[in-house]
Amino acid sequence: MKAIIFAGGAGTRLWPLSRKKSPKQFERIIGDKSTLQLAVERLQPDFSPKDIYISTNTSYKAMIQSQLPEIPDENYFLEPEKKDVGPAIALVMGILEKKFPHEPVAILWSDHLVKEVNLFRKILLLAGEHVEKKPESIVFIAHKPRFASANLGYIHIGKKSHEKELVSFYSFEGCKYRPDEKTAEQYFKSGNYAWNLGYFVTTPHFIWKAFERFEPELYKTIHTIVSAYGKKEYNAILKKEYTTVEKVNFDNAILEKIEKESASVIVEDIGWSDIGAWEAVKEAMEQYPYENIIRGRVYLEHVRDTLIYNYEDKKLIVGIDLDEHIIVNTKDVLLIAKKSSVGKIKTLVENFEGTENEELT
Repeated sequence: MKAIIFAGGAGTRLWPLSRKKSPKQFERIIGDKSTLQLAVERLQPDFSPKDIYISTNTSYKAMIQSQLPEIPDENYFLEPEKKDVGPAIALVMGILEKKFPHEPVAILWSDHLVKEVNLFRKILLLAGEHVEKKPESIVFIAHKPRFASANLGYIHIGKKSHEKELVSFYSFEGCKYRPDEKTAEQYFKSGNYAWNLGYFVTTPHFIWKAFERFEPELYKTIHTIVSAYGKKEYNAILKKEYTTVEKVNFDNAILEKIEKESASVIVEDIGWSDIGAWEAVKEAMEQYPYENIIRGRVYLEHVRDTLIYNYEDKKLIVGIDLDEHIIVNTKDVLLIAKKSSVGKIKTLVENFEGTENEELT
């Protein structure tokens, strides 16, 4: 079984820690390791370094190699530019289809937190066993929703098909990528939907053929690139052809179109969080509601439901009479915002383009 970790996102909602040159998955958000390092760590010892692949942007390779020196150089798949998740997965699966078309592969992401690591590893292995017996299939690894979120995808869960080692497999009744808030609330209350984590176990052949059926134009372009893989002209063809593909989300392109009978769903509580924004980091780290989450030199009095991250060892941050704030201090930026306003961070950073503050993005 193989595992592919995608690590090409920009993470502007976690600014000022996450920057273009050093996105969130490479920064120390949880403890003293990056979320990318944690993503690799929780695969071990079930996956050896030679069975772990990294998909990322060309400009991030050196940074990743410094954090993950154990991953072989040939296990990197590099995008010359960002084109969303659909083309990135098509490129990786097209190449892996040439190497081991029917071997189970886990698709994972570099910027998540998983607290129940042992359960997560067991689920991966059980899903791998299922796909090994049924290579023309996909297993969704979903999560019991903790609240109604319009920022996540949802999977419609059907009847329980079987159980192994206390892990249940359910039928797949469809999925929806980022519903509106009203629909998300309906999904949450129904009890028939789970969060789509973007974690799947499948085979390269199954996904590659799905792109051929459902996204023929994208498939045609990526096929041209894949045909050159391993040849001296590969990088030139990759750069030329990849720039021409349209951005498309993997959920919309493939997952919402696959046949129900070819998919299964595992739904468990693995302590998962998408720490893509500061309020999500707080929610993931807190043990109880309204807890303060701090990092670095911080002193508080009469402070409630606030996250303060201080990345300067020689500076003390003092907070008095604060409620529901996000404060992040780096060497060149101090961010202070209400927790309810962190959604504006991405727009703020985008507005820095072309100004004297562009270098801070």
